[in-house]
Amino acid sequence: MSDDVKKLQEMVSAFDRLKAELSKAIVGQDAVIEQLVVAMLSRGHALLVGVPGLAKTLLIKSLAEVLDLSFSRIQFTPDLMPSDITGTDIIEEDHSTGKREFRFVKGPVFANIVLADEINRTPPKTQAALLEAMQEHRVTAGVESYVLDEPFFVLATQNPIEQEGTYPLPEAQLDRFMFNLMVEYPSRDEERKIVSQTTSGATVKLKKVLDRQAIMDYQELIRRVPVADNVIDYAVDLVVKTRPDGESAPDYIKKWVGWGAGPRASQYLVLGAKARAAMMGNPTPSIEDVRAVALPVLRHRVLTNFNAEADGVTVDEIIKKLL
Repeated sequence: MSDDVKKLQEMVSAFDRLKAELSKAIVGQDAVIEQLVVAMLSRGHALLVGVPGLAKTLLIKSLAEVLDLSFSRIQFTPDLMPSDITGTDIIEEDHSTGKREFRFVKGPVFANIVLADEINRTPPKTQAALLEAMQEHRVTAGVESYVLDEPFFVLATQNPIEQEGTYPLPEAQLDRFMFNLMVEYPSRDEERKIVSQTTSGATVKLKKVLDRQAIMDYQELIRRVPVADNVIDYAVDLVVKTRPDGESAPDYIKKWVGWGAGPRASQYLVLGAKARAAMMGNPTPSIEDVRAVALPVLRHRVLTNFNAEADGVTVDEIIKKLL
């Protein structure tokens, strides 16, 4: 048995243990948990959108706990400054020599998992402080660059209802997120279990399932997963069809879509399919794996126009029609 096949079996077992451990703190949300792990294995970031009270923050904190990674939470507010996220230079005096010099104090972005809570509540200049960190995995302050510890994930939350005093994320930053995940209401049985669990006074202690090195090894393994040409072709064709000025775009895309997805969508479709297949124990992804990650990859990259709004058509409906 080759090392990669053994590693694949290990990963499937680790994912099962992770789900079992998270279920102690989180009721339901299996699809969201699976997609968060897919993003992590693909070295991607995720944006979680849902109304307050659906345990988005608890889910991310619990994930950091079972993964044995450093975690920091940034509560985004209108008065938050870029240096509050990245860090700042302070003047420090050497008492023995009397000499003063600048020393960089690292901000909360220097963690393995960064929870950007209610990311749309802060102005664009502060939102942009995350851009370099998300793309380059480093932070520049003054003339110095500081490399972030690997693995590094930004998991942001957003409330889709209340838009009073919020700042929508610019398209360039939205594109940095691999997935846009919709966190739905629980079912009645799940809600009953949540109420029973959270009003009893019992405390939940989560065990560590994966360490930092294991996660990085699995990320490398995902990159080595082979993909058939027809699967790559399917992913690329799907993305190309979202562009209204393209020859292969269906008529409804030309009618309802203002801007289609870019090449990063094709990359994330293939990476997400590879990670999902590996988590299921399959040595190579299928077209079905691409379809399974298409909605969270495309929903924030396909921009609808006035016609779609007038017809009452959502971006999710357009993507489902395309699939």
